[in-house]
Amino acid sequence: MRTDQILTRLERVFARLDREPERPAHLQTPQMSRHRVVLLGSTLAFYLAIVVAVLTTSWLVRLDWQIMFFRPYEQWPQLHAFLDYLVVLGQRGPTAVMVAAWLGWRSWRQHTLRPLITLGVALLLLNITVGSVKLGLGRLGPHYATEIGSAELFAGGDIFPSGHTANAVVTWGILAYLASTGVTRRVLSVVSAVVSLSVGATTVYLGTHWVSDVLLGWSAGLLILLALPWFEPLIARTEAYVFDVRELLRRRAETGRMPAPVVSVLTPLLSAGGKWQLRTPAEAAADVEEPVPQPVTATVAAAAAVTAHSPTARPAAHPAGRPHVIRSERTPVTPNGSRRPAHTERATARGAAARPVAGG
Repeated sequence: MRTDQILTRLERVFARLDREPERPAHLQTPQMSRHRVVLLGSTLAFYLAIVVAVLTTSWLVRLDWQIMFFRPYEQWPQLHAFLDYLVVLGQRGPTAVMVAAWLGWRSWRQHTLRPLITLGVALLLLNITVGSVKLGLGRLGPHYATEIGSAELFAGGDIFPSGHTANAVVTWGILAYLASTGVTRRVLSVVSAVVSLSVGATTVYLGTHWVSDVLLGWSAGLLILLALPWFEPLIARTEAYVFDVRELLRRRAETGRMPAPVVSVLTPLLSAGGKWQLRTPAEAAADVEEPVPQPVTATVAAAAAVTAHSPTARPAAHPAGRPHVIRSERTPVTPNGSRRPAHTERATARGAAARPVAGG
């Protein structure tokens, strides 16, 4: 596909967003309030308590083994078929596609890219935080446990915390986070909580996770949702950056050449005040100071001419762009006699007066 065709399609996608460049007044971004900070601290304390309880093989590990031996999937086998489908609501791929489709439609209606960018930031934080803990602790699941009563840590597993549970909390909770009204936010919060709790309990029923895995997955997902207001400035700057890049591409399609601020597109991270931050192309272009030509007055020109003809003036420096010509370093050979060919008719007799140097 040609470049102009791609730009035309992008222009159609962004045309809807151009109708209302400013976000509507009723779409207020959540703030990091005192209540949210208290919830964040409490959830973090609960998260650390679960990790310590598993590391020390406490009563929580014994509870894990008791429920594993209870085998809920054998106690209520009639629920197995339904719960096999329900657990899909916690898988990363299907849930991300469904929620991204809904948020894409909201971006189209509300003329803003914030819903999609927020979802991307939340999923990125989820992969980094949950994935690092999974690989670091390396816990085995119930079906692969080797020693009864053991926490099964550092054995090459990847089930602690539960990724299904944390993903359900973040993916469905982001809908409540992005709600435009208080009533909608409360309703979606209840719905997302029910879905995430159901997914976590289903993994325990199927025997794919310990109870402690699910508890840590719930707290891990909730920590990401509570910390999202700290990333709102980054989300806003990313949205502005995307629109500025689109504007540069539009100018290139119209003029046939890339404008000067394209350097900021290639290097979006510019240093400002000793800190690295995301700069938009418009801001980066404003920071580049172009040299202002100084007017040459008659006095300055006369002084320059006098200095150039002064006997004490220094010689001009060799241009840096032209390489010096290096001559051969061979030793010069001095001939024994004159280099002029001998002329027999001009030869003088032996002992006669020498020929004058200036010629006869």
